[in-house]
Amino acid sequence: MGAGRFDLSGRVVIVTGGASGIGRVYCEALAEAGAKPVLADLDGAQAAAAAGAISADGSGALGLGCDVADAASVQAMVAATVAKFGRIDGLVNNAALMSTLPRGAWHAIEEPDWDRVMAVNLRGMFLCCRAVYPHLQRGGGGRIVNISSNRVFEGTPNRLHYTTSKAGVIGFTRALAREVGDDNITVNAVTPGFTASETQVGASDPAYMARMALLNERKALKRTQMPEDLVGALLFLLSDASAYITGQTINVDGGAMMH
Repeated sequence: MGAGRFDLSGRVVIVTGGASGIGRVYCEALAEAGAKPVLADLDGAQAAAAAGAISADGSGALGLGCDVADAASVQAMVAATVAKFGRIDGLVNNAALMSTLPRGAWHAIEEPDWDRVMAVNLRGMFLCCRAVYPHLQRGGGGRIVNISSNRVFEGTPNRLHYTTSKAGVIGFTRALAREVGDDNITVNAVTPGFTASETQVGASDPAYMARMALLNERKALKRTQMPEDLVGALLFLLSDASAYITGQTINVDGGAMMH
């Protein structure tokens, strides 16, 4: 019975930003655990290709184009998921603007850039939760996992809009958890540390990566964080093993931050 609580077999889980980077690692791990991941990504072609790599016959994964900041796009993605699999059991709000954002002083951020970050990182999360809610409700419950960042504990500078949006993720998580608890839906957040994903490494110059490596010395676990380090917490929060945990934030950063 204990192992069954961790079982994700047959569960349909939407992962936004699932076509590349950490999101794709999440989807691969979900498929390995027996779940059916839906890779919802702005790049629909890449999402379809990644889903095909995960499940060649198309029965175990689905790749869909989706702009999480656009309500109609989100609704279409959810409808396509239900048409394919007949249900939705979980949602991972992973899509976010980050790696492409320039690092710089807060007062140099232009208003359109601020608004776009909030549109994707916060409105997108809201739109996705709103769209899947009726399906989770009809299914008797479900799991929502929102990806924040350990930047909110440190107040990491140079991307104020991103850090602010990720703090908003935690507030959103706590409030939504109270609103959907009666529907047997849990809502939790994960705060990763700096993670050497393919997208992050590709967007960072060697000098910056070297500085991040030096910061490993302040961690309890003194090594670079990899996408795979986040998988355990994610799968736990999507499983019945976490059925009585909601509104919480799990920090996964090797002990860089403790709260």
